[in-house]
Amino acid sequence: MTANLPLNRAWLANLPPFANTSREEQDDILREASVLRLHGGATVFEQGTPADAFYLLVHGRLKATQLTGDGQRVLVRVVNPGDLFGFVRALGRRDYPATASVTLDSLALAWPTRQWEPLLARHPGFALNTVQAIGERLQEAHVRFCELATEEVERRVAHTVLRLIQHTGFPEADGIRIDFPVTRQDIAEMTGTTLHTVSRILSAWEDRGLVRGGRQKLLVRNPQRLMQIAGGDEREIAHEGA
Repeated sequence: MTANLPLNRAWLANLPPFANTSREEQDDILREASVLRLHGGATVFEQGTPADAFYLLVHGRLKATQLTGDGQRVLVRVVNPGDLFGFVRALGRRDYPATASVTLDSLALAWPTRQWEPLLARHPGFALNTVQAIGERLQEAHVRFCELATEEVERRVAHTVLRLIQHTGFPEADGIRIDFPVTRQDIAEMTGTTLHTVSRILSAWEDRGLVRGGRQKLLVRNPQRLMQIAGGDEREIAHEGA
């Protein structure tokens, strides 16, 4: 849904793609952008559809999921404020490789895909910030691939929960809360395992006081112990393999 909403320029300048850009550069970058108000549960685009736009999340949370050839759904990434998404031109594609759905009511900017190369050409600072963001995303994907290939499932779940609190954590008196609705199925999809296995691991962690769950909520009460698990320092929970 397109909306005529004012943008706080000072706040916008704090988002990675706009770092160190002038007011004039922002005006030019935003000239062909549409402002989208996205409601929770909506789909921004679907896997396999023609990529006619790329986006910047300004506020809220999205998740990108991919359906594999054998019908398995994988949660590829959580889209956080400041993240570009749907930029298929950078990947040499013409269609979206994943489905982007709205987890929380969100605000995003959208540009026609045809503007990808011209914007990067006209604004070296914007291009550099974008390349750095893509590089960080590729590095995270590489780390996740290595975890899937080499680590036992409990360590993978610990790494995933730690990444979630790093990017979306909100400090509370009892710990750090993941600041968007996250289900055990989501974590299973992010770690390449089953809902049953993730449920068993999280239930055991709850019994030990490491986390506290709820309906689509997760509070991490002891990040240090999760870091030990992620590092392979303990093997206390019997579980099924991935």
